[in-house]
Amino acid sequence: MGHNTSVDTSHSSNFWASKPGFKPILLLIAGLFFVALAVTPPPQSIINLVSSNHPPGYKLGSKCNTITETVNKKLRSKDGPLLTNTEVAQMAKIMVGILFVAAFLWGTEALPIGGTDILVGVMMYFFFILPINEIAKAYMKDAVFFIFGILAVAVGVAKTGLDKRIGLILLSRIKSAKGFAFIFLPTLAVCAGFLSEHALVALLIPVLMGVYKVTCKMYGVEKDRALAVFLLLGVCFAANHGGPGSPAAGGRNAIMVGYLMEYGSPISFVEWMKFGMPFVPLMAVVIGTYMYIRCKPSFKVKDVNPSQVVKAEVARMPKFGGKEAAMAIILVLLVAGWIILGKQYGLGGITLFAVIAMFLCRIVDWDDIQSGVAFDVVGLYAAACAMGVGLKFTGGALWLANTFVGLLPDFMARGDMLAIGVSLLTGTMTNFMSDGATVAALGPIILPMATLAHVHVWKVGLACAFSSSFANFLVVGTPNNAIAFGMGKDPETGERLLDVFDFVKYGLPVTILAWLVLWFWAVFGYWQIMSWPH
Repeated sequence: MGHNTSVDTSHSSNFWASKPGFKPILLLIAGLFFVALAVTPPPQSIINLVSSNHPPGYKLGSKCNTITETVNKKLRSKDGPLLTNTEVAQMAKIMVGILFVAAFLWGTEALPIGGTDILVGVMMYFFFILPINEIAKAYMKDAVFFIFGILAVAVGVAKTGLDKRIGLILLSRIKSAKGFAFIFLPTLAVCAGFLSEHALVALLIPVLMGVYKVTCKMYGVEKDRALAVFLLLGVCFAANHGGPGSPAAGGRNAIMVGYLMEYGSPISFVEWMKFGMPFVPLMAVVIGTYMYIRCKPSFKVKDVNPSQVVKAEVARMPKFGGKEAAMAIILVLLVAGWIILGKQYGLGGITLFAVIAMFLCRIVDWDDIQSGVAFDVVGLYAAACAMGVGLKFTGGALWLANTFVGLLPDFMARGDMLAIGVSLLTGTMTNFMSDGATVAALGPIILPMATLAHVHVWKVGLACAFSSSFANFLVVGTPNNAIAFGMGKDPETGERLLDVFDFVKYGLPVTILAWLVLWFWAVFGYWQIMSWPH
């Protein structure tokens, strides 16, 4: 009996112990917040919104004049009592609560990411936000198939060694620190606009650690922290800022593509590149310049010549051909398909064709996909899409947008300055939670603001998506940072070459530079002379 009691006590004390994927104290806080939200009446401002005639920023149902009528038309099509303005306002408030709870749980990992993905659908069903079939449809958007396909293609690229060959070939041309800063980093950033930047960083860092060690030995130096920071953080920051280059750069962009489609302003692959790609090489040159000026004077070695190190690696690689060549052809055809057919067929369907091609060419099998694709991340994008539908339908997104616009200074609530305000908010948030979760949480709030501020919805959406790539000053901001921090070790001694404060020390100025480039080169620069569709 005594033995059982001690075990129970042990289990009881362990229950409250936090670990990634289960943090009971944070779960309790989230639960108490949501219960308090659910039992309190909706604010009068939401009731006024759902009952007002033709509110700007909301697409009403046919022959409907208010949000309440639109909600009743979908949820009360059969006989039954109609929902009142207060009840619809309560639904909108509940949906806003689901958004905040999901963002909190994603950001803190108080639940596993996949658990939060499911929780969103369960809560929408439990509170009758949408019928179950509508919730299922809201989860299965083109953007969800797109991000699954991208992650699966990355598995094929890694399995065939195509990513390693690309990285080594790029580095084999670089013969100095200047070449690394001003040629390699911009090239890497452009590549990160199309390929997984996480895969690129994970592939390059072991190569760079070899470059670091050989260079130190060449000059008789035991350790050169400035050289390590230059190589590791240079690659990390350049890869981060490839994000705006194309919708294929990451799930955050796929989420925004889905949101823009929901709002009746779909953006094609080529159109996204037109507005985003000019940002990437210039920002990478700015990063290269900053890292060169900041680190080069502190080098203990005279210079660094990556080509000497990687040429031997390239020579040892098997001859290009077979499955690797097939993967290269699939990748080229995939990018061509996005550009030529993306608007007509959607990005997701075309990407799934590439996945099927990998199976037919026996590049991957299902076990590879199961082990290589982060299905919880795919679920995150699905849940984000579902929340976007729920927030838009109930009017919760429009209410949040109205509230946020009211908090902005007058000069930031109008025209292009709204894009500036959105980029500041997104760029700050993305350092504390994943870029995908940041765009998922903010997208439904900021897109209706564009209508209210009389600015093109693409400007606000792209400003949000672009600045979600600015996760530079915290290790937890993006997997790239975590990969650089975790893998940045001396190959012989195992000593860690970066510390957590390095990200703050070097990354915070990079984030500020990224905002400045976005504002003055993009928003107030080339965006001003480009045509925006009506």
